[in-house]
Amino acid sequence: MSDIFREVDEEIRHERYKRLWDRFGPYLIGLAVLIVVGTAAYRGWVYWRETEARASGDVFVQAVRLAEEGKFADAQARLGDLSDAPGGYPALARLRAAGLEAEAGNPAEAIAGFDAIAADSGEDDALRDIARLRAGYVALDTQDFSGAADRLEPLAGDDKALRYLAREALALGAWKAGNPADARRWINGILEQEGAPSDVATRARTVLDLLNAAEGTPDDKADS
Repeated sequence: MSDIFREVDEEIRHERYKRLWDRFGPYLIGLAVLIVVGTAAYRGWVYWRETEARASGDVFVQAVRLAEEGKFADAQARLGDLSDAPGGYPALARLRAAGLEAEAGNPAEAIAGFDAIAADSGEDDALRDIARLRAGYVALDTQDFSGAADRLEPLAGDDKALRYLAREALALGAWKAGNPADARRWINGILEQEGAPSDVATRARTVLDLLNAAEGTPDDKADS
C-alpha cells in the first residue's frame, strides 16, 4: 500500500515539475542564453579595452622618446593622437603636452595648457592640482611673483597633498621677489610640520641657511 502512495506522490511531483517547466522553461532558457551572450560580450569588451590601452601606451612612450630627442613637434603630434584614447591617457597626454611647451621654450603656451587642465572640472582632482603646481613653477620663472602665488597658494593648505612642494616653490619665489619674511614663513611651514618628505625638508633647510647668510637671521635684526 505504501508503494502505491509513493508512486502517486512521485507522479504528482512529476506533473507539477512538468507544468512549471512548460510555464517557465522558455524563460529559463532565454536567461541562460543572455548570461552566455553577456559574458562573451563583456570578455570581448575587456579584451578590446586592454588592446586599446596597450596601443595607447605605446603611442605615449613614442611621444616621450621623441621629446627626449628634442623632436617636440613630432612628440606633440603623437600626443594629439591620444585625445580619444581609453583610460587616463588623454589627461596624461594633455599634461605632457603642456610640459613639452615649457621644454621647448614656450612658457606662455605651457602655462595656458596647465591652466586649462586645472580649470577642467571633468579631470581628476589630483591631476588638476599637479597642473596647478606645474603652472606655478613655470610662472615663477616667467611672471611676477603674484602670478605664481595665485596658482601655488591654493595648494599650500594643510589638507593639500602637494602642500610641501607648493610651499617650497612659494618660499623661493618670495625670496626672489625680495620678500625674505614671506620666504621664511613658507620654509617654516615645511620644517615645523610633521610629515614633510625628507628631500623637501633638506632643500628647505638649505634655502634657510642661504637666506640667513644673505639676509641675516631674525635674531640678528632684532639685536641691531
